[in-house]
Amino acid sequence: MSSPDPSLDEKHPGGPATYDKGYVEEAGAPSAPPALKRQLKNRHVAMISIGGVIGTGLFLGSANALRHGGPVGLLLGYSIVGSICYAVMISLGEMVAYLPIPGGHIMLAERFVDPAFSFTLGWNYWYNWIIVLPAELSAASVLIDFWDKDTNLNALWVTICLIVVVAINSMGAGAYGEAEFVFASIKVITITGLIILGIVLDLGGGPDHDRLGFRFWKHPGPFVQFDGIAGAKGRFLGWWAVMTQAAFSFIGTEIVAIAAGEAKNPRRNLPKAIRRVYIRILLFYIGGVTIIGLLVPSNDPGLALGSGTAAASPFVIAIKRSGIHALPHIINACLLTSAWSAASSDLYTSSRALYGLAIAGNAPRIFKKTLKNGLPYVSLIVCSSFALLAYMGVHSGSGKVFNWFANMTSIAGLMTWFGISFTYLRFYYGTKAQGIDRKTLPFSSVLQPYAAYYAAISCIVICFFSGWSVFLKGEWVTSDFVTNYLPLVLFPLFYIGAKLWTRAPLIKASEMDFQSGLAEIEADTYDEPPPKNKVEAFWQWLLVVDTFIIGHTVSSTIYNEKSWAYPL
Repeated sequence: MSSPDPSLDEKHPGGPATYDKGYVEEAGAPSAPPALKRQLKNRHVAMISIGGVIGTGLFLGSANALRHGGPVGLLLGYSIVGSICYAVMISLGEMVAYLPIPGGHIMLAERFVDPAFSFTLGWNYWYNWIIVLPAELSAASVLIDFWDKDTNLNALWVTICLIVVVAINSMGAGAYGEAEFVFASIKVITITGLIILGIVLDLGGGPDHDRLGFRFWKHPGPFVQFDGIAGAKGRFLGWWAVMTQAAFSFIGTEIVAIAAGEAKNPRRNLPKAIRRVYIRILLFYIGGVTIIGLLVPSNDPGLALGSGTAAASPFVIAIKRSGIHALPHIINACLLTSAWSAASSDLYTSSRALYGLAIAGNAPRIFKKTLKNGLPYVSLIVCSSFALLAYMGVHSGSGKVFNWFANMTSIAGLMTWFGISFTYLRFYYGTKAQGIDRKTLPFSSVLQPYAAYYAAISCIVICFFSGWSVFLKGEWVTSDFVTNYLPLVLFPLFYIGAKLWTRAPLIKASEMDFQSGLAEIEADTYDEPPPKNKVEAFWQWLLVVDTFIIGHTVSSTIYNEKSWAYPL
C-alpha cells in the first residue's frame, strides 16, 4: 500500500520498521517481528468481543442499579451508557482496523496525540484492569454465597477462582482464546435463555401462573425516590445513580483493541467484531435490564449487595420469586462461569496493557520479556498479584468490596473511553489534513466525528458527577468518595507530570504517522481457510448469518471493497 502522504517517507526514514518499539529497539534498526504471537482466530476475536459486553456488571451489578433507579431509571441509564459505548467502539474500530498494532489504543495515542497522552492512557488502562480483576473475583464470591450463606469461605472461593484464571492465562493467548470462546458461549446461551424465560414468567408462564406485566412499574413505581428525596429531583437523582453502575457493566468492550496485537488476519476479523457490538448492546443489555425491571421490584431486599456477604443476581431473584426451585442453582452456576470469564479477560488485558507500556518506553523494560509462545510472563505475574486485593472481601464482605472496585473501575474505564474518543478525533483530523479518504479504510462510520465528541463529553460529565451522593446531607462515605474521584484526579495529574517530563509537543495533524507498520499488517491479511469439520462449518455459517443480519440492519457503517473488507 502506497503512503497516503509521500512526505511521510522523509518524516519517518526508518519506514515501517520504526512504527513502534514493539517491533524495533531504535529507529533505523532492522525490522523484527513483534514478541507477541498472533494466535487469536476469527471465532476467538468474535467471542472476545461478545464476552467483553456480557459480564457480572449485567448479571450481578444491575442489582444496585435497579435498587437505586427503579425499572425505568435502570433502562434509561443502560440505554444512554450503551449509546456512549457504541460511539466509543466505532471510534476505536476505525483506528484498530487500520492499525491493529500491539498496545492497541495506547500506542495509537502516541501516534496521534503525544507521548504524554499515551503514557497517561496506558497507565490509566492498566490501573482499570488490575482493579476490575479483584472486583470480578469478589463477584464470584458473592455468587457462591448463594449456595453457602452460613460459613465464611470467601477466601477459599477467591483462591479457587484465581487459580483457574491464572492457569488459563499462563498457557498463552491461544488457550485464553479457546477458554473465552467456551465461557462466552455459555454467557450467550445463558443471557438468551434468561431473556426468553423472563418473557415467559412475565406473561404468567411460571409455576405460580402469576402474570406480572408491568406491575412493578406501577408499584413500587418506575423510578426510585433517591434517599427519600421527593418529586422530580429524587427521581432524577435515582436515574443518575444508575449511570456509574451501567458504565461498569459496559467497560470491557474495548478489549478487542488490545487483542488486535495477537489477532490473526486482523484486517478481516476486527471489523467483523466491531460491527457486531451494537446488536449485543441492544439484545443482551437493553433486553436484559428490561426483563429485570419487569420481574424484580426495586425494593426487593436481595438487591442490596452491600448489606452482607451473601447476595444473588437479579435474574436468580426473579426465578426464585416465580417458584422455580432447581433452575436458580443452574443459572447461578452459569453466572459463576461468567465471573471466571470476566476475570480471565481482566488478567489478559492488564498484562497486555503493561506489555504495551513497556514497548512504548513508559514502563520498565523487564515487562517486555516474553516466552517463546509470546506470553509476557513478567507482566502476567505482576498483574496476577493485584488479584490478592479480592481477599479484602473476607472481612468487609464480598458484596461491599465488589461495589468499591466497581466504582473505581467505572471511572477509570470512562476516562479510558474519553482517551479513545480524543485520540480518534486527532486521528480524524489527521486524515483530513493529509488528504486520506476515510471511505478507503477497512472500517469507517458516517457518524463521525460527532459520535466521538458525544462520547468524550459524556464520559467527562458522568465522571465529574459520579460521586455526588456523598455530598447529600448525612450521606458522606469516605470510601465512596475516594473510589469515585481518585481515578478522575489521577488522569490529569499523570498527563501533566508526563508532559513536563517528556516536553514533547502535540503532534501536528499534518505530521501524524499513518504509514509505518502497514507492510507487516497487510502481509498478515489472507483469505480464511475452509472449515476442517462440521463444527467449524457450523460456526462459520453462524458468523455469516450473524453478520448478514447485523449488516443489513445498520446503515451508519460503511465498508470499502478492498481485500480486507468483509463483503455484505
